[in-house]
Amino acid sequence: MAGNLSMTSAPTTQEQLYLETFQRFESDGWAKDPAWVNDLRRSAMERFKELGFPTARRGNEAWKYTDIAPIARTPFSPAFKARHDLVPEPEVERSTFAGSRMSRLVFVDGHYQPALSATTAVPSGVVLTNLAEAMHMYPELVRKHLAQHASYQVDAFTALNTAFIHDGAFISVPDNTDIEGPIQVLFLSSSQVEPIAAHPRLLVVVGKGSSVSILETYAGLSDGSTFTNAVAEYVAGEGSTIHRYRLQRESAQAFHVATTQADCQRDSRFDSVAIDMGAKLARHNLNVLMGAEGAACSLDGLYSVEDGQHVDNQIFVDHATPHTTSHQLYKGILDGKSHAVFNGRVLVGPDAQKTEAHQVNKNLMLSERAEVDTKPQLEIFADDVKCNHGAAVGQIDQNALFYMKSRGMDERTARSLLMHGFVSEVIEGIAHVPIRALMDGIVQDRLAER
Repeated sequence: MAGNLSMTSAPTTQEQLYLETFQRFESDGWAKDPAWVNDLRRSAMERFKELGFPTARRGNEAWKYTDIAPIARTPFSPAFKARHDLVPEPEVERSTFAGSRMSRLVFVDGHYQPALSATTAVPSGVVLTNLAEAMHMYPELVRKHLAQHASYQVDAFTALNTAFIHDGAFISVPDNTDIEGPIQVLFLSSSQVEPIAAHPRLLVVVGKGSSVSILETYAGLSDGSTFTNAVAEYVAGEGSTIHRYRLQRESAQAFHVATTQADCQRDSRFDSVAIDMGAKLARHNLNVLMGAEGAACSLDGLYSVEDGQHVDNQIFVDHATPHTTSHQLYKGILDGKSHAVFNGRVLVGPDAQKTEAHQVNKNLMLSERAEVDTKPQLEIFADDVKCNHGAAVGQIDQNALFYMKSRGMDERTARSLLMHGFVSEVIEGIAHVPIRALMDGIVQDRLAER
């Protein structure tokens, strides 16, 4: 029972406020969910209570450069129920990729919006639905994978998300199935009179020899203060391929914390391109387990932040078996008084011979007030490997800028073209051509604003 959690009548910390919220959550009609889900929630909340919000003062090195005190001290109200009147359809259409209008799942504050979703343009056998429904229709499959990959034992935000699991996106692709068009999962955040918190969940299970492209989008419906705490779990079956594209463009007053866990089985491939442009504070933990021989991943990212924005990318690739390959390329553009953090950690275990791992982080500074902390990191315990890493921080090439201006180009256009050239390597890594064009257009619009 929820009453087993120790509570106080007058909470003095934000952790205790979330405990009280959890009690309300359990008593607000979720009794129809399977018993194992309720047990999972309670276990996760107990772990969150033990961990507390991470701070550098608690010895948490991973949060050394990112202060989440603004999240901890803001009394965010949980979005227990969806507010359909807060979903303007033009905003949904603006955030919808045209190629996925017939294969998309739309959520507002973590709640499924069937009227705005479409699930007809997928092959037979593919499951494209919301998590609350999947818990009852596909209980064995959901139970086998939900919260079994993204561990809530080590991360407080993952524990908090797991404690409030109810709805979310569920995608299952059977063996030997190729999905040509992309599937979009659109998470929208609303802002009401008071700050709103949502805990979106995404579970993707891809069978043996199958392939799928997924566009994971986070956007805001207004400029108000919101807190998105998202968790995504990707399971790549033997010989499968997952192309995952992630776009975060929430409001300038939003807080966004997300964890992605991808588990790669034999000869599978997980490719990710993540673009961060929105939110006042954005943090993305991307963890990939290379759990069987022949697994490969390509992790590319782009972040563009301006005055008052903070973005933190924490990448961890665990090469646990031999003959696996990983590639990381993250680029950032910083303007105004902004701050970026990049930590790319690669672990090569003692049994992971014949591993090949490469990682690069490059940053373009447009302002003397901008700051970046970058730490490519290799931990190698095998001797027959090919691994390298690098980081660079610089400014716009003044000689190139002068040359372009001397040929009649105005400075604004010249700077925009140079910035686009800097990030184009990441954009060109997007395999799906229409999504590449979409992302390129969004990035060019962002750079033009500079």
